[in-house]
Amino acid sequence: MPSKSLAIIGGTGALGRGLAVRALRHDIAVCIGSRTAEKAEAAAAELRAQNAGAGVTGASNAAAAQAADLIAVTVPFGSQLETLRAIREAAQGKIVIDATVPLVPPRVARVQLPPEGCAAVRAQKELGPDVRVVSALHTVAAARLGSGASAQEIGDILVFGDDEASREAVVALLTQMDLAALHGGSLANSAATEAFTSVLIFLNKRYGADHAGLRLIGIERGRPD
Repeated sequence: MPSKSLAIIGGTGALGRGLAVRALRHDIAVCIGSRTAEKAEAAAAELRAQNAGAGVTGASNAAAAQAADLIAVTVPFGSQLETLRAIREAAQGKIVIDATVPLVPPRVARVQLPPEGCAAVRAQKELGPDVRVVSALHTVAAARLGSGASAQEIGDILVFGDDEASREAVVALLTQMDLAALHGGSLANSAATEAFTSVLIFLNKRYGADHAGLRLIGIERGRPD
């Protein structure tokens, strides 16, 4: 798959920054989005300073979404709807990768799915039918994503979406970043990994784990559907 430009909405946060670093290392152009263009450009400048020749810019969330081929939303659950409304117009006709996990402090180690069933379905309802929402990255530790860790060290990434072609585009993008991405089925199935994130948080605390992840067995890697 040819490299596509990627807008990372919420790119100044831990997950967004980790995803940006990973994408840049694999020659994917990145536009960092934030509520203020100044904050986004400051984050982009820092990444350029750390990665010579990196193709990264910064803009407001709406402008970043407008400029890129693909859009990734990496904001906390409490900011999801506000953020989606800011990019809704710019996102029409595009794929939006939603990484939102419904964590509700202070009990983030307890599963608390929203009334819609999962954050991804909520995103699709908010953005409308002309946006192809695909969800992913729920079980990935931000620190590992940006550290240069291998796909095996990071674990498997399940990708969900009602449009198979859009799912495949996201699987291909993540594979290009040297990540182990697998089709996980319909968007409603996103509830599984959104919920499992709380389980991982519990496991990290209970067993002193170093960014626990998810690894599936019994699947022949590289085998087509």
